[in-house]
Amino acid sequence: MSVLPATRGRLSPDRILSDLTWLRVGGPADYLFQPVDIEDLQAFLTELPDRVPVFPMGVGSNLIVRDGGLRAVVIRLGRGFNGISVDGDTVTAGAAALDAHVARKAADAGVDLTFLRTIPGSIGGAVRMNAGCYGSYTADVLQKATIVTRQGEIVDLTADELNFRYRQSDLPEGAVLISATLKGPAGDPQDLHARMDAQLKKRDETQPTKVRSAGSTFRNPAGFSSTGQADDVHDLKAWKVIDDAGMRGATRGGAQMSPKHSNFLINTGDATAADLEGLGEEVRKKVYETSGITLEWEIMRVGDPLK
Repeated sequence: MSVLPATRGRLSPDRILSDLTWLRVGGPADYLFQPVDIEDLQAFLTELPDRVPVFPMGVGSNLIVRDGGLRAVVIRLGRGFNGISVDGDTVTAGAAALDAHVARKAADAGVDLTFLRTIPGSIGGAVRMNAGCYGSYTADVLQKATIVTRQGEIVDLTADELNFRYRQSDLPEGAVLISATLKGPAGDPQDLHARMDAQLKKRDETQPTKVRSAGSTFRNPAGFSSTGQADDVHDLKAWKVIDDAGMRGATRGGAQMSPKHSNFLINTGDATAADLEGLGEEVRKKVYETSGITLEWEIMRVGDPLK
C-alpha cells in the first residue's frame, strides 16, 4: 500500500479487527485509522491517494469481517465524534454516539427517540442501515446526516438524498458519516424511560442478548416500504421461515443459529468468520429449498477469506 498521510490520530498497520466486532471474528486491516477530530479526518482523506480504499467502521455490531482481513484503511471514529446535544425537539449526535445513549439523553429532554434504545451500535450505523424497531425507523426522524467525502469535504445530506430503504441507504463511495440530526415527537421523560425499560425487558426475554451475536442475521423477506414499514399482506418474518426450514439451533464449527431466536447467528466461543458466514449460507439454501424464499443478509460481510 502507498505511504499514507501524516495524522494526529492513531494509524495502526496490520490491525486485527476481531476485537472490534461483536462477533469477535476477523483478520487484519491494512491500516486502522482513528482520527482525533473532524479536521484530522478531513486532512487524512484529502491527502490519501485515490487508489487506496477506505472502509468506515462503527462498533462492529452488524458486521462479519472475514478471516483474511480487509485490504483497506479502516476508519473508526471515537471520542471526538460521540457528542450528543439537544435543542428543543432536535437531537444532534456524533456518529460514534451509541444508539442507546442517544435515546436516553433524548428522553431526559422529553424527545421521543425510544426506538433507538434497544438497537445495538452507533448512530452512524443506524443511519447507514436505516435501523429501526417497534414501527419506527431512522428515516422517520432524520433531518440531516453530515459526512466527510472521500475528497475531504463536509456535506449535509437529507433523508431524501440518502434514499432510505428497508435496512439500506445510499452514501457516497468512501464517505465517512460524522453526525446526524434527528427530530422526535415530544413526550414525558418519565414515560419515555418507562417505555424503554419495558422494551429492554422484552428484548432480553426474546433475544440472545448475553452471547456473541450481531443482531438479526437476515432481513425479513419482502413486503416493506421504502422507510421500512411492513406491508401486512406480505409481513413475513425471517425467524419463521428459518424455523420452518428446521434450522433453529443449527451449527457449523463454533457458529450456531440461536435456539432462543432463530434469526440470530451466534459465536459459541471459537467460531471463525468462515463458520459464521458458511452457516448463514446453509440457512439461506435450506430456506430456499423448503419455501422458495431467498433470504437476504442483514449482517454486512466484508474482506477476504483466509487463503
